[in-house]
Amino acid sequence: MFITGADGGGLCVDYVRLDGAALTLVFACVRGGTADLTYCGARLPEDEVIADLAAAGARGLHESQPDIAPRPGLLPERKGGWSGTPAIELRRGGQRLETDFKAKDWSAGSASIEITFSDHNLGADVVVIWRITKSDVIEVECTITNLSQQELDLVRLAAVSLPVPRRFDEITSFAGRWAGEMRETRRELAPEGFSHKSAGGKPGFGGGNWLILHDGASGEVLGAHLAWSGDYQTCIDCDPPGSADGRAVLQMAAAGDAGLGCLLAASSIKTPKAVLALAPDRSALAQRLHTYLRAEILPRREDWSPRKVHLNSWEALGFDLSQDKLMALAENAAALGIERFVLDDGWFGGRRNDQTSLGDWTVSADVFPQGLGPLIDHVHTLGMDFGLWMEPEMVSPDSDLYRAHPDWCLHVDGRDRPTMRGQLVLDLSRPEVADYLFAALGALLCEHRIAYLKWDHNRDLFPAGGRQTGQTVALYALLRRLRDAHPLVEIESCSSGGARIDYGILRFCHRVWPSDNNDAIERLRIMRAWSQFLPLEVLGSHVGPSPNPITGRRLAMDFRAKVALFGHMGVEADPERMSEAERAILAAHIALYKAWRGVLHQGALHRLDHPDPGVTGLIAVHRDEALALVAQTTFSPVFDAAPVRLAGLERHARYRVTLPEPWPGKARHYLANAGQWRQGLVLSGAALMQHGIALPLTHPETALLIALERLPA
Repeated sequence: MFITGADGGGLCVDYVRLDGAALTLVFACVRGGTADLTYCGARLPEDEVIADLAAAGARGLHESQPDIAPRPGLLPERKGGWSGTPAIELRRGGQRLETDFKAKDWSAGSASIEITFSDHNLGADVVVIWRITKSDVIEVECTITNLSQQELDLVRLAAVSLPVPRRFDEITSFAGRWAGEMRETRRELAPEGFSHKSAGGKPGFGGGNWLILHDGASGEVLGAHLAWSGDYQTCIDCDPPGSADGRAVLQMAAAGDAGLGCLLAASSIKTPKAVLALAPDRSALAQRLHTYLRAEILPRREDWSPRKVHLNSWEALGFDLSQDKLMALAENAAALGIERFVLDDGWFGGRRNDQTSLGDWTVSADVFPQGLGPLIDHVHTLGMDFGLWMEPEMVSPDSDLYRAHPDWCLHVDGRDRPTMRGQLVLDLSRPEVADYLFAALGALLCEHRIAYLKWDHNRDLFPAGGRQTGQTVALYALLRRLRDAHPLVEIESCSSGGARIDYGILRFCHRVWPSDNNDAIERLRIMRAWSQFLPLEVLGSHVGPSPNPITGRRLAMDFRAKVALFGHMGVEADPERMSEAERAILAAHIALYKAWRGVLHQGALHRLDHPDPGVTGLIAVHRDEALALVAQTTFSPVFDAAPVRLAGLERHARYRVTLPEPWPGKARHYLANAGQWRQGLVLSGAALMQHGIALPLTHPETALLIALERLPA
């Protein structure tokens, strides 16, 4: 919808309204001037007078501003007195160029707008596209085109520059480290703003590529993410109060040491997409983003079969591999009800430790004299399918590939080639490297019945020689080739756990590995944070050994299994080392996962709040069923913990509520009405959400499941 009006200064303005199902965006475009976001919020009435809406938000000039108030708008520049980060930086001959892009033209449909900005002196156009998707999520991207006859070096172009609505006064950011990903910090959106970036060639463990803005008064939230698997720069610039208009601008941009590329005459560069989502609260934000991932990002999500229970060989055997040991492990896995057997590291070349053979993707004759065929056949005979670990982007200096092609790794001529984890990085931007990997992986997938690849990436990109951006683009191209050639093979993105998880990689992958840390107490926090942005079916969640190899903590099997159930369940431990009772408990939870995965992986996920800070809760609601997980990680300050109040239910519906067994050993002694919980209590949705249910959550390492079935009216 186009409406022509005038701003406070008398300029002719086109107001453009875009509508989603529950969302409205209003843009103000001035030809020869700027383009700005006037409104971003809940859907407005159809008859809203947009010009009056804009006038209601207009502000007069104050004493410390330039005579024409600076408006950073949708393409902020350091002109007119705005002091924030420019959305675009161009160089020519090593010299930074002053830019002056003005809105030249725009066109819009019901749910998208395309605005062209032009700098006539430089001979360059920038096209900014905002789009409301069918999932009511906003996608933003930019394209720059060099219209001149001279080369331009693109140092920076933000995928999104969002004038942050003033009601958002707090921010939640995410930080972390290996085995301790996605730690939340909520703070005031203060005058100093926010800045975060990565420099390792991937988003990394820092977590700054995921943000939530909060309206502290209403609880409304705005989520932001850059769908990009390489380095990024994210910042929020706040105008200092008293010197400008007090407004904040959020920018998200891909980054690289040498910028984003060289713009030859008549050439273009497009940014990755930025993703924004508005919601009334954090549970609604998760549901909106999950719907978006399922409908518009994940590869052929509608064709996925139920998510199979994995057993990964790593924690059971490590590098101590033999065909006999693996076959025995597969037999023990099948006995538990596991559906997919994944052979981890150590199966190729001379790989007896982590210092050799990456790049030599041929089956080790030392471990498998007859090849992988007998093991894979045995796995299929046991009723499971077969998966394989690989780290295709890396090369060991001690490998046949490196000895044959030492120039294939990322390096700077004449400089040292420092390793990390004893390995170097292959330069995927070289066509011969990408072709080699495509052929090597394709040969394995054609020769063997492999249903799943665990694609690992265990080191940063250095020395990159300015090729970080090209490396990410080449990775996407390689993944696309493999997906096209082998569409039935599932791929997991792993990067020492959660160092490369984003919406860009998930266009090609079916699963991510949220953390190398399987400690169930740590995983409760890690999974709760990741599930804010990703649905449970893509979040690998495994039962690890006890004691845990990373934290050293000993946890009961019941607790480990219940936590692992809320995700894409797997096992990363040796069943042979478990007691008979532990195997029975694990098998029972695997059966529960199979019974409930349809709800977990299609339902709407809600966060459950509780006054005890040691209690974590989630509930998935799908059609007439729901399943909740409630877990206590500390020793409660009171013996009778407050009732657990559920969420996402229909207030007037009636539900049969049970507590699926097995129950945790300590807590079962304090559970009142055990027989009734087995048979089921009948309660209204209103009672369950307002009054809640009392559970024995006094002791650490206590987890309980709550199952609900809506009864016919």
